[in-house]
Amino acid sequence: MKIQNLIPIAAAALILASVMMPSGCANTTTPPSGGPKDTIPPYITAISPMPGTTGVPTHNARISFTFNEYVKVKEQSNIYLSPPLEKAPKYKIKGKSVVVYFENDLQPNTTYTLDITGAIVDNNEGNPFPGYTLVFSTGPQIDSFMVTGTVRDCNTLQPVKGATVMLYRSDADSAVFNARPDASAKTDDWGFFLIRNISDTLYRVYAVQDANNDNKYQMESERIAFLDSAFRPATVYRDRMPEVLKYDMKDTARVMARRSELELHLFREKPSRQLIVKKERVGDRTAYITFMAPNAQINSMRIMGLPKEKLITQFNPQRDSLEIWVNDQRRMPDTLKLAINYMKTDTAGILRATDEVVRLARDKKAKAAAAKSSRRDLKHEDTTCVFTGIAESETIEQYGFTLEFKYPLIESAFDSLQLRCVNPRQKESYGAFTVTRDTSNLRRYTVMPKDKLLPGWEYFLKVPRRKFRDVNGFYNDSTVLKVSLPSDEKLSTMHLHLTGVTKRYIIDLLNEKRDKTIRSFVVDTDGTVTFPYIRTGKYSVRITEDANGNGLVDTGSLLEHRQPEKVKFFMVGGNYQITIPERSELEQNINLKELFQ
Repeated sequence: MKIQNLIPIAAAALILASVMMPSGCANTTTPPSGGPKDTIPPYITAISPMPGTTGVPTHNARISFTFNEYVKVKEQSNIYLSPPLEKAPKYKIKGKSVVVYFENDLQPNTTYTLDITGAIVDNNEGNPFPGYTLVFSTGPQIDSFMVTGTVRDCNTLQPVKGATVMLYRSDADSAVFNARPDASAKTDDWGFFLIRNISDTLYRVYAVQDANNDNKYQMESERIAFLDSAFRPATVYRDRMPEVLKYDMKDTARVMARRSELELHLFREKPSRQLIVKKERVGDRTAYITFMAPNAQINSMRIMGLPKEKLITQFNPQRDSLEIWVNDQRRMPDTLKLAINYMKTDTAGILRATDEVVRLARDKKAKAAAAKSSRRDLKHEDTTCVFTGIAESETIEQYGFTLEFKYPLIESAFDSLQLRCVNPRQKESYGAFTVTRDTSNLRRYTVMPKDKLLPGWEYFLKVPRRKFRDVNGFYNDSTVLKVSLPSDEKLSTMHLHLTGVTKRYIIDLLNEKRDKTIRSFVVDTDGTVTFPYIRTGKYSVRITEDANGNGLVDTGSLLEHRQPEKVKFFMVGGNYQITIPERSELEQNINLKELFQ
């Protein structure tokens, strides 16, 4: 059998090269003077052993790829063997050949695939070799089944490049921690993977963002995805299937036409072991401690030498980071000693009430700040109750005015705030408002006008001087926040009419890159969600099934067999992105029950 029949890409490249390349130039080690720049990628002219070879020796095996010109390996990590060995494949350059060898013995009676896609470029111009996957076996036969799929980020549903998809015959979840897979492959630029020449049996399927390339899962540092149930491949590998051909990743039509059998959602798992992993004194009366796992349970806590009531604390929503403030005006020592009793994981993996003393020492920056407090070079903000005021015209109706103080308040007079309203004729009036403290941040307050805000009006929130005092004993300066509803006639509005709402959902409007939330709503009944004041551009609507009703997008757990909370994007015309034109009012109907089926 001719090698061109076994390597269709190489054959096509060979024909193209014979037409485009002048005789005598293709195999030079230095480019000829003059003439057009070489843009033709290298191609394979010989392989040893041949594709489909059986009975390959397990010890001291060598795989040789010979090219039409001198080449070099640009990315050694892209020389990938499945199933992987303890040590990654190595290579040597011999003339126009790349010889791949293995420091570990191959397994007997095993079908292997060796992929060199994205690894090799030519020596002169760096033109990349399109890629090739060689199959061989150390046994008497070649396995013939295959599986395809896509790996996506669980929150954005964007494809994840370079994730390692792993198949295990073992039914135990511990295998992904302790053993290398029985077959594996890397995802391409589109998050797509093909694992070929596998046996007809049941597999557990995982995807790992394998940071250290050891083909195992490290919970503390890597993300993971898993299939809920065992999977048995049903597709037999054939050479000319669209899913197995090598494409230019910019050829959108071809790469998107590939059939994806599985979809895996990559998430960062919260560690199960509980202990204090980090501590820092960030100010004279401020510190924080960080726990390894979420939902930390604290039984008691105090600063040694101070009454318990002098301590102010606040967990973040995940309860894995605790902020600490000391409400005492006395001079603080260089080291605060935090006596804490909390549920800590012992050596047997059991949570037990444990006493610890956490030493919170000033760092150099904090010491300098404390020393400066007695000198004349103090800045105004060093002796002021500092806060940030936010009032944005596009979101004022939903979020109101936000006041976030740098330190917790020990005295407050929110009834001293003044909301002044000025109509288009410059007539003034004063409006009523409510004040609410954020449930997840005790330093943040929302001031919400009671009356409906009107177009063309201006609104001023005045914070008078010396009405708020923080734990440092400092009072605030006066501030006026000004806002008005947007008056740009080019802005648009989108209404989402939601039906089939049988659970609690988080509705987010995201920017084009899906990395910023512009507006967010939580809904639990049928109704309409409105996104006003939208500038022309491309947006996405992300909908998260808030299964536990905590208002957060919760991650998954491998050991608990719990997937991350389901995320869907509303699609218009088969596209995740919604194009918003100028001066428009869009109406979209979304049946959430159907969407999440």
